[in-house]
Amino acid sequence: MLTFTDERFTDGRSSLGRRDFLRIGSLGGLSLPGFLASPSHAALSRDVIKKKSVVFLFLQGGPPQIETFDPKLDVASNNRSCTGEVQTKLPGVWFGGTLPQLAQRADRVAVVRSFATNDGSHNHLPILTGRHPSGAAMSALCALGTGPFHHRTGIPMNSVIVPEAVEPGLQLGSPTATFGLPRIRQQVAGAGSLSGDCKGFLLDGSSSQLSNFDLQISRGRFTDRFELLGKLDQLNRKMDRAGQAGSMSQMQRQSYDLLLRGVSDAFDLSKEDPKTISRYDTSHLFRMADYHEGGKYFLHKGKKKLVDQARWTNLLGKEMLLARRLCEAGCGFVTVVDSSWDFHGSGANNPGTLVGMQTLGAQMDHAVSAFLDDVAARGLSDDILLVITGEMGRSPIKKNRDAGTDHHGHLTPLLLAGGGLKMGQVIGHSDRTGSRPASEPYGPENLLATILHTVFDPNQIRISPELLPPELSRTILEGKPIKELF
Repeated sequence: MLTFTDERFTDGRSSLGRRDFLRIGSLGGLSLPGFLASPSHAALSRDVIKKKSVVFLFLQGGPPQIETFDPKLDVASNNRSCTGEVQTKLPGVWFGGTLPQLAQRADRVAVVRSFATNDGSHNHLPILTGRHPSGAAMSALCALGTGPFHHRTGIPMNSVIVPEAVEPGLQLGSPTATFGLPRIRQQVAGAGSLSGDCKGFLLDGSSSQLSNFDLQISRGRFTDRFELLGKLDQLNRKMDRAGQAGSMSQMQRQSYDLLLRGVSDAFDLSKEDPKTISRYDTSHLFRMADYHEGGKYFLHKGKKKLVDQARWTNLLGKEMLLARRLCEAGCGFVTVVDSSWDFHGSGANNPGTLVGMQTLGAQMDHAVSAFLDDVAARGLSDDILLVITGEMGRSPIKKNRDAGTDHHGHLTPLLLAGGGLKMGQVIGHSDRTGSRPASEPYGPENLLATILHTVFDPNQIRISPELLPPELSRTILEGKPIKELF
């Protein structure tokens, strides 16, 4: 919590000590001067950081490959997309029927049709970590190299967005543990065996969270104290080594500038142009209350609760807008969690594929298209890499009622956009039914390498591997990215 002490003047005199002038509480285990002053590798590694951001849209639950980016046309009806197919701008390339806007932007994306996590359970760790031995999410590995906070703006470099972030006070029900906030906090925002500084900042919409970034005393009183502190530092320079004192002065100045600007502005959608908010807005696509307790689809046969719909919301558009704002403020890695793409049907914890794609699929189409248009208009397409995937795919043959499908780890949807990579292509292909890769397979390890090669400069690291922590340099140099993207 970034706050400043405000000593009470009881007799017209101040008894403030040096430490009282600039006292900052903890944020993620660090004080503000601490994270600005700490001798981290980030201060040494800026030559190897490409100044790119990553937005990782995690379709939690297992998005169906047939309904998204790999529909099959010449197959049996129970193997085709239950929402139809739509032709894209790329000749001979089709997307699922609920993705018409993305189909018109296919020249700005790359789809990998031979990608698989090879884990058919709701195990989020393979896709989130790239199976890195540290068990840290990819976002945490990036933060290991960039540092936990942006060196200029102070924005957390690893941020996680859930629906509560854009609608504070939103009360969602209790899904199974697979999709609950505790697991998101543990795995999506997890740092494995890495330092706690690398953990994701989970933006949960709590009333106190963003206020912790704000200045807690009046600007005038804070300015007076900062100026007085500067005068004291001038005296202390006579006793300190010039280099150390100068460095400390700069870091204190950075703390001062950071808090007066207000980091929380980046998290505040009210600062955004209403026209931009309207373009992103997905709240009109469906009533999320219909899928919550007491809603239209909540009760199923035998009065079974569809509990995993508890985290279905129509807020993805605003979440993607918030992701763009964080990237503009310097955030290196933003993970957006959209739950739950677990379209079993047949009385399980979710409806089947038809209902799932008409709601969550159509919402993703709108939100991602707005994001692509927005970053292009702002000249940020090459600066932001968008990754869309899930922890697995779905069984290509619809065996359940309501066009429901089950877990399938042998093929997983993957779409990328921007980041300065080669777009407008389909990489690899699956077999006839969309069950397995039928060309060179790619997996989470390759996606991790792709992201790291986008964020960091491997050529610089080969020359000076000591500029990054050894395990990160080794991971970058040994990794094999998806080569068609480079």
